[in-house]
This record gives sequence, C-alpha cells and structure tokens, in this order.
Amino acid sequence: MKGDRVFRVFQDRFALAEVFTIARGSRTHADVLRAELVRHDIAGQGECVPYARYGETMASVHKQIAGLADAVDRAELQAALPAGAARNAVDCALWDWEAKRTGRPVWELAELPAPEPVVTAFTLSLDSPDKMEAAARKHAARPLLKIKLGTPEDMPRLEAVRRGAPATRIIIDANEGWDADIYADLAPHLLRLGVEMVEQPLPAGQDDMLAEIARPLPVCADESCHDRESLPRLRGKYDMVNIKLDKTGGLTEALALREAARAEGYRVMVGCMVGSSLAMAPAVLVAQGAEIVDLDGPLLLAEDRDPPLHYDSAGVHPALRTLWG
Repeated sequence: MKGDRVFRVFQDRFALAEVFTIARGSRTHADVLRAELVRHDIAGQGECVPYARYGETMASVHKQIAGLADAVDRAELQAALPAGAARNAVDCALWDWEAKRTGRPVWELAELPAPEPVVTAFTLSLDSPDKMEAAARKHAARPLLKIKLGTPEDMPRLEAVRRGAPATRIIIDANEGWDADIYADLAPHLLRLGVEMVEQPLPAGQDDMLAEIARPLPVCADESCHDRESLPRLRGKYDMVNIKLDKTGGLTEALALREAARAEGYRVMVGCMVGSSLAMAPAVLVAQGAEIVDLDGPLLLAEDRDPPLHYDSAGVHPALRTLWG
C-alpha cells in the first residue's frame, strides 16, 4: 500500500434542481471536494462536503488532505486526521483504490454482506406553508418524506405537508432550532400528524434536557453524534443516531460506529450532506439494515457524476464499480 502514491484534491460544483433551504440558510449549488489517490495507474476516489457548522471550509479541508503523507494507509489515517470531511474523502478513496487494485468490491473487503437497494427519504426544503404543501403533493408517492423545520412557523408548515401527502411516512429535522419547552409543546402535535422521528431538536451541547423530559416519539442525534467517542454523551437523551460519513471521517469509522451504536441499543439512521453519487456510494453500504435511510443528495441535484447511482421504487441501489467501490 505504501510507496509512490499521490493524493490529489479537486473542487467540484453541482447545480441543484431547486433552491435548497434549511433554517441556517439557502443554496443553489453543492460544492464538494474530491480526493483522488493514484498509484500504479490505479485511481481511487472519495468525496466530502466541508460543513461550516463544524468549522470546516473548502480551503481548510483541501489543506488537510493536501498535507497528508502520500504513504498513509487507512489505519494510519484514523490518527492522522480528526473525524470530519477531509478524512472521509481520503478514507473512501483508499477503500476505492484497494477495491480496484484487488478486483474485489469494498463490501467484500470489509467483510460485509452483499448490499441491496435501500428505501431512502426525500427531503423537502424549508419554504412557505403553501409551497411546502405543493412540494409534498408533488412527492406524495414517495415512501418517506423528510421535512426541514426549526423555525417559529413550524406547525403551519408541517400541517401543510401532511395535507399535501396524507398517507406518506414523515420524519422531521429541527436542525438544532428548538429548546426543550418548544419540543415538549410540539411533541403531541407531531404524534397527531403521524411524524415517526424528530432529528436533533435541541442544539448539540445544550441537549441535556432530553434526558429529563418525556420523548413520546424517537429522537435522533445528528449534530450531537459524530463518531464512537460521541456515544457516552448521548445516553438517556437519544433513541437513534444519524451516521454521516462527513461526520465520522469515512467509511471505516462509520461501520465501527454503526456496530457500537447497535451494541448500546440505539437505532440507526444513515444520512448525508448535499453531495453527488460519489459521496452516497459508500454510505449505501452503511445503510444496509438501517431503520431510516436519508441518502437523497443526488435527487436534489440538476447534474451528477457519470455513472450516477440508480434510484427507483426499490430505493437507492448500490454503486456500479465504475463509480466507486
């Protein structure tokens, strides 16, 4: 694995199909970094999305990747970089390179069962109630909708979505936008409207009250859960963890977190940032058997990698080896 290897970093931009809005702001493009490992004329790739919420920028993550020793392997990488976007891109590139070198798929190298399609949520952008109702009606045939909330006008928006999609399963993401009193007040209404799970209702680091109040529907840790080191801080507060490769720092830690979380009794959600099919491909392996999957990034794009992941009524399918793994 060591020797004459070269890590290269590329910045890619993908137009979104529509403006995507959450409580923290709006975007029209997905800006991603792609790490490429080249050795012996074999190239492995991995994609990450730097996230300002965690103090990451395109420039800072690019610098982290570019500063790596070319000879680093997966085991050394876990200590060389912290959990985050940079380590994710490199870790996934290392997995992809090994798969191409050996002619064996990543799932086999990782001693996992052969992956199958998984049903994924589709995210509705934050908007006015009327526009969210129209969006819900447009996507009412999808099996699971994820609603971005976290503002004072949350209930009118949620009521509107339920009118637009009266039979669809719904989960919501509050993006740290509530406090304990707001959550306690809203919870009965969430149940009335058939919401199955609420993601990160309170800010990370200010979520101790979740252990003190009733949780009538499952609460999922997103910003509060990055890697295995996060788990002790979640006890008694959360019922589920959202595993994202840009938080765990790659597939290696994501798989380890999945097993550790299940061993401690947590249900598993596998999510994503808004990225291309290259970012989703390794996450599909983590999503096998997850209670909730939210890998809809490519569905929000107007353009994607070639070849892209395939989405149909069965969900998101495992990647073709020409894409990743």
